[in-house]
Amino acid sequence: MNDEVVHGIPSRHRILKEGDIVSIDLGIKHKGLFTDMALTAGVGAVSAPVAKLMQVTEQALKVGIDAARGGNTIGDIGEAIESYIHSQGRYGIVEVLAGHGVGKYIHEDPFIPNFGKKGKGAKLVPGMIVALEPMINLGTKNVTIDDDEWTFRTADRKPSAHFEHTILITEGDAEILTKI
Repeated sequence: MNDEVVHGIPSRHRILKEGDIVSIDLGIKHKGLFTDMALTAGVGAVSAPVAKLMQVTEQALKVGIDAARGGNTIGDIGEAIESYIHSQGRYGIVEVLAGHGVGKYIHEDPFIPNFGKKGKGAKLVPGMIVALEPMINLGTKNVTIDDDEWTFRTADRKPSAHFEHTILITEGDAEILTKI
């Protein structure tokens, strides 16, 4: 919720209210293989800055997917996401958490940051399955971990949004495997 980037723990004592945002991150195992996806939704009307944060984060995922094609690199994805986000205003791009390979395990190599340099990093090969997941903060890029050792939260306690899809790398446009 709100300033929790990922892994918040639900409780009946935490009640959503108008203006809150909540991110839902789902990993599904089917026939021994994983997929991973996430979205952020507003509870009723949210403030204009929070609505823009969600829109920018969702669009950053689309921009990253557009850059994810066979022959490109991990850096091409990161540069595309980073450039788009910076063109939209002052947002914090979470650096310690990132996209990743998926398959027999929910988190596999390669590590796919939401920032980078075009042409750098591992080459994308048709047939790879990866999850791209921009996590963007309204304030600082820095995060902390709660005492539960599970919940990542923005260091300045400003809202964070998270969108994710599992995709198949092809020679052309990537195929989204977690469309809803």
